[in-house]
Amino acid sequence: MNADTVTLIERPYQEVVDDILTAIVGGVVNEPIIYDVKEDLYPLSQPAADVRGITGTIKVDVPNAEPQLVHHAFQKDVDFKFSAGDNAIVWQPAGAKPADETIFYVDYFRPPESSRSPLSDINVGSVTRTLSEAIGLEVATVYQQINQAYLAGFIDTATGQALDLVVSILGVKRRTNDFAVGLVTFFRDTAASDGNITIPEAILLSTEKGDATFVTTELRTLQRGQARIDVPVRATISTDAGLVPAGAITTLAQPIIGIVRITNFDATVRAANGETDVQLRDRAKAVLRGLGNATIAALQRVIFEEDAVLEEITDPNSGNGKTSDPGTVTLLVQTETKRFPSLQAAVNETRAAGVQTNVVARFIFIKPQVTAKIAGGVPAAGQDKIKDNIIAAIQSYVDGLASGAAAEGSKLLELVKKPTDTTIAKALTGVSDIKIVSLIASQADIGSSKEDPLVEALLTAVQGVSSTDPEALRLAIKDVVDSEAPALLPSGSHIPAQNLILGIGDDGKSTGPATDGQIVSGKFQVVPPAGFSVVLDMQRTDILLTEA
Repeated sequence: MNADTVTLIERPYQEVVDDILTAIVGGVVNEPIIYDVKEDLYPLSQPAADVRGITGTIKVDVPNAEPQLVHHAFQKDVDFKFSAGDNAIVWQPAGAKPADETIFYVDYFRPPESSRSPLSDINVGSVTRTLSEAIGLEVATVYQQINQAYLAGFIDTATGQALDLVVSILGVKRRTNDFAVGLVTFFRDTAASDGNITIPEAILLSTEKGDATFVTTELRTLQRGQARIDVPVRATISTDAGLVPAGAITTLAQPIIGIVRITNFDATVRAANGETDVQLRDRAKAVLRGLGNATIAALQRVIFEEDAVLEEITDPNSGNGKTSDPGTVTLLVQTETKRFPSLQAAVNETRAAGVQTNVVARFIFIKPQVTAKIAGGVPAAGQDKIKDNIIAAIQSYVDGLASGAAAEGSKLLELVKKPTDTTIAKALTGVSDIKIVSLIASQADIGSSKEDPLVEALLTAVQGVSSTDPEALRLAIKDVVDSEAPALLPSGSHIPAQNLILGIGDDGKSTGPATDGQIVSGKFQVVPPAGFSVVLDMQRTDILLTEA
């Protein structure tokens, strides 16, 4: 709402009555005049006998914020005077004045010879004034209703049910007392920060496994020298999952500089009251901030909501020594393999158009080449179904592997030949002699693990160059900057890793790299490095079906 609209909508009852009385006796109502700080004298457009009142907007200082424009009724002989000789308004040096370049509105009486109204008695108790006051009351009520309807459309001014409707546009609902509440303690990292640390509202927290999530409901500041602070939180879901024991809330969705850990010393409990307007408004604003596509906060939020852990971000403004090209962001995440596709899709939905996001994880991809025999006369569609179910049987085994667990060839073949899923088993009836004739392993490129890879690459490049040859040093450094440095960034591409496929001897021990015979017989295992998970990378084209 601009200043002019505020002046016309926020009309107190007395101002409305004054306007009506001025109009009844033939005066001029709300003549608009633009205020300029360089001028003190403002002539009226018509001859005036006297000025009844002036309204407009003044600038009011607000602590720690920009000055605001508010509606104001100026006082005659204090803020302004009427100069009959000039037929003009004269603003007084010591009085209040309108804000520069805003409009003020003047009500004034015209001389008797210019007024054509037969009504002249507007004293208290007169019929004219009594009727005007009755009409003014109704008009002022309508003004207030219009103003309330306008304010109900904005998140900062809406209240109650109106606020519920406003935030529903963002998919936010008021949390009732069914949502659990509690206190989470934030601990200072004394080695990293000794100043004030602000903990905002609506920061997402969760239990270690992510089965319950919470948000902070009030802003808190950890003062300098203060080791810890308690922050009120509320569960994001209304089920009993929000009722967690002491020590369960340990994970921050977005790290806060200077905070080393969090925990709840007491169990969460059912809330005594629902979410207040202030709490709902702050939470909705936090959601709104997160809607800014491809912002770091938005990407961090969507990864947290997908129950994943963000280990590292590489962006054009990265401060970790790895800087990506403009318009590209790489996210190194830790997540379950079966959740990775949905996580990747969620990030792509969040990113802005024109921004490339690479989501990478510590995955070891295996691509089995499988042969099998089927009955004659199976149509192409039926063969595709058989291939899909072979892939599904292998996928069910791989999905059950924990992070760092090896994929054993014998168990994989056993599950394909005798699926535990009845639907898959039925679909593979008549399929025989299933073999893994070859296996390809590759590792996801997650970039260099060095803290500052560019510096390390430069050091390596100049080690074999004479320090007395500036031109040779310049060329060596240029080669790194032009070619090697981009390769140090995580790309998510597949790097061959056949060395991870190990053969298994009759004694159950590793025999080194697996032979073709060991792969066909299932006497092998894929051993991922620590922190990596095995992922199936298999298509229909990797399966060859022949008729028995």
